[in-house]
Amino acid sequence: MGRKEISRNNTPPEPLRNKVMRAFGPAWTTRLRCIARGRGLPWWGNLRRVKPFSNDFGWDRGTPVDRYYVDRFFERHRAAITGDVLEIDRNTYTRRYGHDLRIVHSVDIDPNSDPTFLCDIAHCENIVPSEAYDCFLLPCTFQHFRELELCLRNVLRVVKPGGVILASAAGLFRLDKVSLDFWRHTPDGWRELLQHVWPDCTVVAEAEGNCLAVVAINLGLALEELKPAELDEYDARFPVVTNIYCRKPKH
Repeated sequence: MGRKEISRNNTPPEPLRNKVMRAFGPAWTTRLRCIARGRGLPWWGNLRRVKPFSNDFGWDRGTPVDRYYVDRFFERHRAAITGDVLEIDRNTYTRRYGHDLRIVHSVDIDPNSDPTFLCDIAHCENIVPSEAYDCFLLPCTFQHFRELELCLRNVLRVVKPGGVILASAAGLFRLDKVSLDFWRHTPDGWRELLQHVWPDCTVVAEAEGNCLAVVAINLGLALEELKPAELDEYDARFPVVTNIYCRKPKH
């Protein structure tokens, strides 16, 4: 009898899932599903927002989250920051982490930085000397190079044989509203590119960050608002930054 009715009306029974969604709506249906499956529920509080707490990467609250990973990277490699050192922008990291320094120079396209060499790194062949520096520091820089490969080739050119390049590139966080943002490669993308542009060099590109760090930096929170244990947790799927080490081969 039931089979005849289905055939006659040509209307199969409504699935339970559809009944639940119709009764509770999609949001509550998702909550019920998560509860039934033992999944955690978010407590948004004031995090449910479409604008961040800071529009300046958290500088107006404290220190941007990405600087935790960048500073730690330069701290780990302070032994290489010695002798004749060149740095992009100002000499902040050279002065903070360098030792036994002889020459300290800077290079930038912005005159406000008062650099030693005012130029575009993509076209600095006649301005910045070749094989002149033991170490070249480029914190938070690679994403801003418009002519990326030309810049990278000149970065390698100015370093002495056996010298070191220490750099970092932005990952999964907001674009810079002041400086143009061109490249947001994954760590694998940076390795692929750098092995092509810097052949025969020892290149290590390592990501830093996790889900919480990515959320925090995109909401404009400061690293002081997170615990070190939260920042130290590493998840390769959520790179806040990619830190790059390169040693140029000796002749």
